[in-house]
Amino acid sequence: MELLKTVSETRQFVASQKEEKRSIGLVPTMGYLHQGHLSLIHTAREQNDTVVVSIFVNPTQFGPQEDLDRYPRDLEKDCRLCTQAGVDAIFMPTANEMYPGRFLTWVQVQELTEVLCGASRPGHFRGVTTVVNKLFNIIQPDRAYFGLKDFQQAVVIKQMVQDLNIPVEIVAVPTVREADGLATSSRNEYLTPQERARATVLYRSLQIGRQLIEAGERNVHSVREAMVKEIERQPNTRIDYIAICDPSTLVPVDQIKNQVLLALAVWIGNTRLIDNVLVEV
Repeated sequence: MELLKTVSETRQFVASQKEEKRSIGLVPTMGYLHQGHLSLIHTAREQNDTVVVSIFVNPTQFGPQEDLDRYPRDLEKDCRLCTQAGVDAIFMPTANEMYPGRFLTWVQVQELTEVLCGASRPGHFRGVTTVVNKLFNIIQPDRAYFGLKDFQQAVVIKQMVQDLNIPVEIVAVPTVREADGLATSSRNEYLTPQERARATVLYRSLQIGRQLIEAGERNVHSVREAMVKEIERQPNTRIDYIAICDPSTLVPVDQIKNQVLLALAVWIGNTRLIDNVLVEV
């Protein structure tokens, strides 16, 4: 497995793969890999000749009061997991390598980034779309893999690729969950044992919403209230948002029909967690 730290050596590696007519799958990550990341890697391994994983804790997608400095990191473990999963190369740039000197250019998707997590984290998606665009330019993958736990991110990236005619197929991979339903996330590492037990309320409330809809409930407020009530039963939790929205536009719906996305962000103690489910009506 190749360990690539600069743009130039990564481009050399990519050129060597393309000379051999090998398809390239990219899995962009911020490291501290878990089963969710591994599901992306395994899918990429099945669909491509060469798999590249990027590991970069991107400073431009963190707000001033967010967890950039304490975001969990374990490069040794990440490399071991990538080797075991059959990854061909890891791109591990520094912040200076990705944002050298006077960095003045940004990629921004509008509307889709102004709701849900975008409303709570202004500037977050500008950082995401800019760094992903840079990764696409550096690695030139045929396919790139994103998890549906970050549903909004996947929708935003698909829109960017479509609008800017970027020749990359975006593959969205289902959320991986722990045995008790909690979505795998690097930020789960922040939770105390008591908070970890309480965090199962996210998926439980999503299941309550799904069950109500599948039983025939079509009133948005009734479904949302049931989800809110379930979360508020847990101590030391704070709801950032609970939304019932159109999965393609992310706009909140007035009436539940066709297909809807139930999405939420909840603070468990000092840790903000997100989750979602798609419901067919």
